Amino acid sequence: MKNNFIKISKISLVLVYLVILAGSLVRMTGSGMGCPDWPKCFGLLIPPTEIGQIEWSPNKSFTKGIVLKKNNELIIAKKDFSSKEKFNFSNWNKYTKHDYSDFNPSKTWIEFLNRLIGAIAGLATVLMLIFSIKFWRENKIIVLSSLLIVLGMGFQAWLGKIVVDSNLAPFKITTHMLMAFIIIALLIYSIYISNNKTKNSLNDVVVKNLILGSLLLSVIQVVIGTQVREFIDLQNELSGPENKNKWLALPDFYFYFHRSFSILILAINAYLYYITVKRKYSTGLIKKICIVIMLEIIVGIVMYYGSFPLMSQPIHLFLATILFGYQFYWFLHFTKIRK
Repeated sequence: MKNNFIKISKISLVLVYLVILAGSLVRMTGSGMGCPDWPKCFGLLIPPTEIGQIEWSPNKSFTKGIVLKKNNELIIAKKDFSSKEKFNFSNWNKYTKHDYSDFNPSKTWIEFLNRLIGAIAGLATVLMLIFSIKFWRENKIIVLSSLLIVLGMGFQAWLGKIVVDSNLAPFKITTHMLMAFIIIALLIYSIYISNNKTKNSLNDVVVKNLILGSLLLSVIQVVIGTQVREFIDLQNELSGPENKNKWLALPDFYFYFHRSFSILILAINAYLYYITVKRKYSTGLIKKICIVIMLEIIVGIVMYYGSFPLMSQPIHLFLATILFGYQFYWFLHFTKIRK
C-alpha cells in the first residue's frame, strides 16, 4: 500500500506539471477562451471542430445548456428542443458571464486538452487520498496533506472557471498560477514524508534559511514574470503577432526588474553551491538547481533577442516550476518534520 501511495503521488506530481505545461501552451497560443464556458466547452462534452456545430439552423435538435454563436454573441439553450424554420428567441438566453464570442477550433481543442489533463490529474490525487488512509495510524500528516491536495485541486478547478468567466482577468491568472505552486509543494511534501526521509534532516539553520530565501525569491520572480507576460500580451494586441520584434521595444519596469532579479537568484544559489561543497553536503540538488537557473536565463535571453521563438515561453515557465520543485524538495532536507 505504501509503495502504491508513493507511485500514485509521483504520477500526480508529473500530471500537475503537465497541466502547467499545457496551461502555458494555452497562454502562448491565446487559447484561454477557446472554450467560453466551464466545465463543458460550448455546452458540449466533446468540443466542436467546426463553426457549423455551434450555429443555429432549422430542423435541428438542441440540448439544454448548449452554447451557440449568433450575431457575434453567445446564446445558451434554456431546454431540450428541436428548431423550426424560424429562430425562436424564447428558447434561448443571452450568455452573460462575458462578451467573448470568437471561435477557433484549434484554440478550442488546446484549451479542452488542458482541462482534460487537469481532470485526469484531479482523479489521480483522489486515488492518492484513498491510498493515504493506510497511513492514518502511522502518520496522520500524510492523510491530511493528501486531503489538502484534493481540496487544492478542486479549488484550482474553480479558479479555472473564474478565469474563464472573467475573460482572463490578469489577477485571477496569477492566483491560478500560484495555486499550482502550492499543489506542487504539497505533493512533494507528501512524497518526501512518506518515503521515511524525515529522520535524516540536516541541522543547518544558515543553509536552511538561504534555501528558503532563494525559494521565496523564485516565487516573487514568477509573479513578476506574469506581469511581464501581461505586458507582452498587450503588445501582441497592439502590434500583432507578425511584429514580435517590437513587443519589447519599450519595456516597462517589470521587465527590467524581472531581468535583473534573475542575476540575484543565480548569485544566491551559486553561494549556496559554495557552502554546500565547503560543508561537504550532497551537491546533487544544488547542481540541478543551478543548471535549471542557467537554462532559465538562456531561454529568457533567446526570447528577448530571438523575438519569442516557438515554445520559448512555455519552456520558460515550465523551467520555473521545475526550479521551485527542486528548491522546495531541498528545503525539506533541512526541515525536521514531526509525525
